Amino acid sequence: MARIMVVEDDVYMREELTDLLRNSGYETASLFDFENAIPEITEYSPDLVLLDINLPFHSGFEICKELKAKQLGTVLVLTARDKLQDELHALGLGADDYLTKPCNIERLLARIKNLLRRKEEQIRQGLLDGNGFLLDPNTFTIYVGKSSSLMPPNEGKILLALLKKSPNLVTKHELCNVLWGTEECIDENALQVTFTRLRKTLREFGLEERIETVRGQGYRLKEQVRL
Repeated sequence: MARIMVVEDDVYMREELTDLLRNSGYETASLFDFENAIPEITEYSPDLVLLDINLPFHSGFEICKELKAKQLGTVLVLTARDKLQDELHALGLGADDYLTKPCNIERLLARIKNLLRRKEEQIRQGLLDGNGFLLDPNTFTIYVGKSSSLMPPNEGKILLALLKKSPNLVTKHELCNVLWGTEECIDENALQVTFTRLRKTLREFGLEERIETVRGQGYRLKEQVRL
């Protein structure tokens, strides 16, 4: 049974959503401690978070950003804010879907079902979610929408290392260990060439800006930003 957490500060709306989800067969919990939202959500470990934007202590935008950075479940934003810029901002932070209130019940349940089905399919396939792309850690195949590309092993190893630590930094020593089994960089030029090729691969999907070079330290996979 899928677990859903309702993050909504309006008591009546929260109760209505909770009853709806439970009657639809989902295990459901509600957030009450909005000051400690992330620890509370993490402890419940939901498959999906139904998230409002206007919340006390932390906005839904802040919560969404941190949840996606920590890869803590699927996020469906449900809010009364119907401006396009709010929707784009939420999606840019990694939200998986965005609906405005009041929302048709059948539409809401259909969106939830679709998001959970997508997540289950990813788990079955063993794919890792890169927030804008999926990566098969066994074959190093990258999937973006309906397109895919099988990357050479070294490119795939680097992208996998960046993804596993995202959005944190991966040092050159760590990458050398990934490629050659030693923290001593055997071939600095080979590492740079591999990064150039990886960026070229990502450019085909419009993702070349996701890799950030931190001068003198290493690299990191940045969060996706949609304009």
